[in-house]
Amino acid sequence: MSTINLPTFVDVSAAAERIKGYANRTPVIISRTVNEELDAEVFFKCESFQRMGAFKFRGAFNALSKFDDRKRRAGVVAFSSGNHAQAIALSAKLLGMPATIVMPHDAPASKVAATKGYGGNVVIYDRYKEDRELIGRDLAEKHGLTLIPPYDHPDVIAGQGTAAKELFEEVGALDALFVPLGGGGLLSGSALSTRALSPGCKLYGVEPEAGNDGQQSFRSGAIVHIDTPETIADGAQTQHLGSYTFPVIRRDVDDVLTATDKQLVECMAFAASRMKLVIEPTGCLGFAAARQMKPQLHGKRVGILLSGGNVDIKRFCSLLAAL
Repeated sequence: MSTINLPTFVDVSAAAERIKGYANRTPVIISRTVNEELDAEVFFKCESFQRMGAFKFRGAFNALSKFDDRKRRAGVVAFSSGNHAQAIALSAKLLGMPATIVMPHDAPASKVAATKGYGGNVVIYDRYKEDRELIGRDLAEKHGLTLIPPYDHPDVIAGQGTAAKELFEEVGALDALFVPLGGGGLLSGSALSTRALSPGCKLYGVEPEAGNDGQQSFRSGAIVHIDTPETIADGAQTQHLGSYTFPVIRRDVDDVLTATDKQLVECMAFAASRMKLVIEPTGCLGFAAARQMKPQLHGKRVGILLSGGNVDIKRFCSLLAAL
């Protein structure tokens, strides 16, 4: 069996230099109310203020910026429910290359519109009946495109790890860090930065309760495949971890937790009303889990990665109205 070369913190540091001047260094926000609620010192890394509204720009730009001239002329293809789609489309536009994006038929309208707005050629598929990875590979083969998956790629992972790197550089070592988990790009990248910059920090990945393939995989020691989960956290409707992300998560993460859709909406409402932040459901996964771990966080320094804010405003209002 062939072995793969996993990314390292050296790759994260190189990615940080590569994206400098293109990616935003997003703010870290403190909420006194949250500090009082959890009896802890909590730092929110707000990737909702990243370009195109989510952390995905980091990994996408890092990966595309390494293309040679031939690859740039041919272009890139990607598959995504929305944030990676926008990130690839925007990065390709900035780097002067064409981009084809495979998106599900039920992707948020705002994310589809934004992807097209960045110049992406959108190909629609049915996520419950068709295989997006197969579609992406077929397009790459037929048209000579380079496929950049949303999470299972060393350059994507390294780019995503720059968010946690910035957090540790700004606030110092932490006792715990909570990171949303879909396919594992953000979590595995965050793990590389955590072990290098705050080795004693407890690192938790958090995914939707309805789609806990990552939790099952982490605890069983092998990648578990599931059907597309029914959850409002569309950015975490993945079916399995990747061949690059899983070994890093298995090695460097302390545990994988879950959050219910109701808990996500409660966190969205809190962020909007008390912190004046618009956060998409997936982006609230870490926050939701931290609120359920109050006894363990007493007196600790805690980081929470708010991974993005790309939620359709009508959808956002309807979810909060249902509380």
